[in-house]
Amino acid sequence: MDRKFMRKAQFVSGGHMADPPANITYSAVVSQESVRIAFLLAVLNDLEIKAADIGNAYLNAKWSERILIKAGIEFRFDKGCMMIVKCAWYGLKLSGTAWYAMLSQTMMDMGYQWCKADFDVWLRLQSKSNGKEYYEYVLIFVDGTLHISHKTSPTMKVLGKLYELNDESVGIPQKIFRWKH
Repeated sequence: MDRKFMRKAQFVSGGHMADPPANITYSAVVSQESVRIAFLLAVLNDLEIKAADIGNAYLNAKWSERILIKAGIEFRFDKGCMMIVKCAWYGLKLSGTAWYAMLSQTMMDMGYQWCKADFDVWLRLQSKSNGKEYYEYVLIFVDGTLHISHKTSPTMKVLGKLYELNDESVGIPQKIFRWKH
């Protein structure tokens, strides 16, 4: 998201009032089994585990549909003006799909490929300093990421440059996504 914004507001569309789209609406949710397997692989291969949440995730996604809104009182001097929505808003039926497509492209640009068993697990071949090859993983749960690698910081830095990471979420995971244990 463009970091030039001075103020932040939460606008949520009334997507619950719209007819469901003909195509699939999808938001990334890695399975609990994949997380357990990834933790096992981390322990067996002596890999770091770090987590991060991407702030305002849906607002990063480019929007391909043409949606017009009439500005309300919260827009002050622009009240009553017609405005074009240019990013995925929370509440729009296809916002999850738009965000997933954008994040997927980011992962592919970084050299990751999705796992055929779980499309929300991304992997790429890496080498440790001793030359031993292994796979590093990024697991995705909507806007939450779990990184498993010998060195997690390079991937975290790239994602941090592209998206705003919630500072308090970056580091060793205190909870795994939003699951109750």
